[in-house]
Amino acid sequence: MHAISFIQDLAVIMLVAGVVTILFHRLRQPVVLGYIVAGFIIGPHTPPFGLIHDEDTIKTLAELGVIFLMFSLGLEFSLRKLFKVGATAFIAAFLEIVLMIWIGYEIGRWFDWGTMDSLFLGAILAISSTTIIVKALNDLKMKNERFAQLIFGVLIVEDILGIGIIALLSGIAVSGAVSSGEVFSTVGKLSLFMVIALVVGILVVPRLLAYVATFESNEMLLVTVLGLCFGFCLLVVKLEYSMVLGAFLIGAIMAESRQLLKIERLIEPIRDMFSAIFFVAIGLMLDPAILLDYAWPIAVITVAVVLGKIVSCGLGAFIAGNDGKTSLRVGMGLSQIGEFSFIIAALGMTLQVTSDFLYPVAVAVSVLTTLSTPYLIRAADPLSHRLGAIVPQRVARVLGMYGEWLRSIQPRGQGAMLALMIRKILLQVGVNLALVIGIFLAGAYFAERIGGHLTTWVAEPGGQKALIWGAALLLSLPFLIAAYRKLKALSMLLAEMGVKPEMAGRHTQRVRRVIAEVIPLLSLLVIFVLLAALSASILPTMELLLLIAVVAAAVVAVLWRWLIRVHTRMQVALLETLDNNVEH
Repeated sequence: MHAISFIQDLAVIMLVAGVVTILFHRLRQPVVLGYIVAGFIIGPHTPPFGLIHDEDTIKTLAELGVIFLMFSLGLEFSLRKLFKVGATAFIAAFLEIVLMIWIGYEIGRWFDWGTMDSLFLGAILAISSTTIIVKALNDLKMKNERFAQLIFGVLIVEDILGIGIIALLSGIAVSGAVSSGEVFSTVGKLSLFMVIALVVGILVVPRLLAYVATFESNEMLLVTVLGLCFGFCLLVVKLEYSMVLGAFLIGAIMAESRQLLKIERLIEPIRDMFSAIFFVAIGLMLDPAILLDYAWPIAVITVAVVLGKIVSCGLGAFIAGNDGKTSLRVGMGLSQIGEFSFIIAALGMTLQVTSDFLYPVAVAVSVLTTLSTPYLIRAADPLSHRLGAIVPQRVARVLGMYGEWLRSIQPRGQGAMLALMIRKILLQVGVNLALVIGIFLAGAYFAERIGGHLTTWVAEPGGQKALIWGAALLLSLPFLIAAYRKLKALSMLLAEMGVKPEMAGRHTQRVRRVIAEVIPLLSLLVIFVLLAALSASILPTMELLLLIAVVAAAVVAVLWRWLIRVHTRMQVALLETLDNNVEH
C-alpha cells in the first residue's frame, strides 16, 4: 500500500506541476514559481483537502533535488572563470553578503524574533538566485552584455561564500553560540578541505571519467557520475560537513573534465525531475494563515532585499572600478533571493533551530523578488539616466576622478608582470601547504584507527605516534620541497626588487643572496611549528622527533631529484586538466 500511495503522490505532483508550469510559461514567468504554486495548490494547508499522503517520502526526494541543484551549480562553476572575474565579483559579493546578513539580523531583532531566526534570516537574504537571474537574462536577451558577465562572476563567488555560510550556520546551530575563534576555525578548516578536495579531485576524477568515456556508453558514464556524486556527499557528511558542500565540490571537480558537456546532458533530466520535486515541496509548506499573519514582515523584508542588494552590489561594482550605469545594472540584476535561500531555510528547520514561520516567509519574499527581477533589469538604464541628470556636477566629477585614479594605480608593463608572477608563486605555495596540512590533519584524525593496526608491531603509544607523524612527514616531502623552491624563487625576486645597488653598494649581491636563503628557511621553520601545533595529538617525544628529522633529511638528500620529479608530474597533470578544452 505504501508503494501505491507513493506513486499516487508522485503522479499528483507531476501532473499538477506540469499544468501549472505550462500556464506560467505562457505567462512568461519563471518556471520555478510554477513549481512552488503547484506545491501550494496540492499542499495540506490549501482547502478543501490535501492531495499528498506521504510527505516524509516527498521531503526525502526533495533532498535529492537539493543535491542535484548544487551538483549542477558545481558543474557550471569553473576555476578558470573564478580567476577571470576579477575584483568586481569578489568586492560586490563580499559587500553584499556582509550587508544583507546584518540587515536581515537587524530586521529579525526589530520584529522581536529569536537570535537564531534573525541570524538565519540574514543568511537567507545574503545569496541571490542563479537560476532566476540566468532565466531572466536569457529571456531579455542580455546574457552576453558586460554587466551580465559581471553578475555571473558575482554569482560564482556567492556560491562559494554561500557554502561557507551553510557550514558556519551548521556549527553555530550545534554549539548555540557565535565566537570569533570558532568562526575563524570553521572557515579555515572549510577552506583547507575545499582546496585539498579540489586539487586531489581534479587530479583523479577527470582521468577516471575519461577512462569510462572510452567505452562510449552513456549508461556507464551516468552511473559512474552518480556514484561519485553520492559517494563524495557521503564522505563529506562523515567529515561532519553539509551534503550541499559535497554536491557542489564534486560538481566543480567534474567541471574540469573533458566530458563536461556530455555529463550535463545526462544529468539535466534527472536534475529537472528532482529539483521540480524540491520546489513543489517548498510550496507544500506554504501556509496561507502564516503568510497573512506575517504580511507586514514579508513586505519589509522584500523592500530590504531589493534596496539592500541594489546598494551593496552596485556599490561593490563601483568600488571595483566600473562606471555608475554598469554598477547600477549589476545591483538591480542581483536583487532577489532563490534556491540557495530555500536550502538555508531548510537547514534551519532540519537542525530545529528556527521557527516554523521562517520558511514560508523566505518563500514569499523569494516569489515577490523573483517577479520583480525582469522589471528591475529593464528599469536599470532609464533609472541610471535619471540619476545621472539629478546628481550634482561636483559629485559626478568626483566619481569620475575616482574611476580615473583606480585605472592610474593599476600596474602596467613590467610591474603588472611582476605582480602576476608573485601572485602565481604565492598561490602555488598556498596549495602545497594546504596539501601538507591536510596530510598531517588526516594523520591526527585517523591516528586511533591506525594505532590499532600498528599494535601488533609497536605496542607503545609513543612509538605509534612517531610512526604516524614520520609517515605524514615523508608523504609531505614532495610538497614541502616544492613550497621551499617556490619560496626561494619569491625571495630572490623580492631581493632583486628591494635591494638596489645605490643602497647596498658593492655588497648588493651578498645581501641579495642572504635574503634569498634566509626567507625560505625562516618560512620552513614557521611551517614546521604550525604543523607541530596542528598535529599535537600525534606529536612524538623530542628524541623521536630528532630521529624522524634525521631520517627525513637523509631521504631528502638521497631522493631530492626524484621527489621534485614526482611533484612536477602531479603539477603538470593538474595544469593539463585545467587547460584542457571541454570536449564538444
